[in-house]
Amino acid sequence: MYYGTRLQMDYRTVWLEGMKDWHGKLPERMTNDQMEEKFWQDYLAKREGKLPQPDPYAIGLMKELHTLFRPTDSVLEIGPGWGNYTFETARIVSDYTCLDSSSSVLRYLRETAEALSIQNMRWIHSKWEEHAPDSGSYDIVFGINCYYRMQEIVQAMLNMNRAARRLAIIGLTSGPEPPHYWEIHRKLGIAVKFSRRDYIHLTNLLYQLGIDVNCRIIPLERVYAYDTWEQLVEVQTRKLIMNEERPLTAADQQAIQDIVRKYAVEVEGRPAIRHRFKAALLYWQPVDERHLVLD
Repeated sequence: MYYGTRLQMDYRTVWLEGMKDWHGKLPERMTNDQMEEKFWQDYLAKREGKLPQPDPYAIGLMKELHTLFRPTDSVLEIGPGWGNYTFETARIVSDYTCLDSSSSVLRYLRETAEALSIQNMRWIHSKWEEHAPDSGSYDIVFGINCYYRMQEIVQAMLNMNRAARRLAIIGLTSGPEPPHYWEIHRKLGIAVKFSRRDYIHLTNLLYQLGIDVNCRIIPLERVYAYDTWEQLVEVQTRKLIMNEERPLTAADQQAIQDIVRKYAVEVEGRPAIRHRFKAALLYWQPVDERHLVLD
């Protein structure tokens, strides 16, 4: 039994509440597997014929991630998506398995691995929280930003702890939110769809299970460039929540545009938003399940 400080919140409940939309309901994509599959079909169709290049913002996170790997490692990646971290990581380890709930994702990854002549990869079609891994199946089990649909988040964490021989690793991109949203919220009183789940929730959830994690915070930057200033303002205000009882006045709309433009820059002649944010790597050595808090 783990005897730590008794946190006042149930972080499984906090996680589930954070999955709900701004009307207090779970979005259909969170519960509808066919809709999730369709999303990946459409998304990957746009990448057809293109060899993957990691997103520029992700390179810093990947460098930190790779310091935790050894050439002899057997690795499982949970929810690789289109492979932002997959192929570069598979090249530096001995054996690499991808597990994903989408058959479209696995087909794309398999075809891409063949095109890149990467031959140490294997595939599992399953939801991670429903998977039943053998104890110590892999040296390292990791997933980056793959937890957004996992309602059985405790089981997902327990599966990571069970399946890893040496390390379990969680990666999550984190805040802060773009500063123009905060200024609009503070100055104009307009509600914003701020993120409601973050690495601290999983850190505390794991703590409640009896797992103490190491945490590395990595600074990142992503540039969003647009063809016109109008397009920039339109896209960069989509997280605002409009109130039908208090519609925006012309003065409000002008103030919003002025605030967004204040944070805009030009990149190669195009208007852009330069978003500086962070990522968190949580990692731990597997804990004997007899020492966990499972009630």
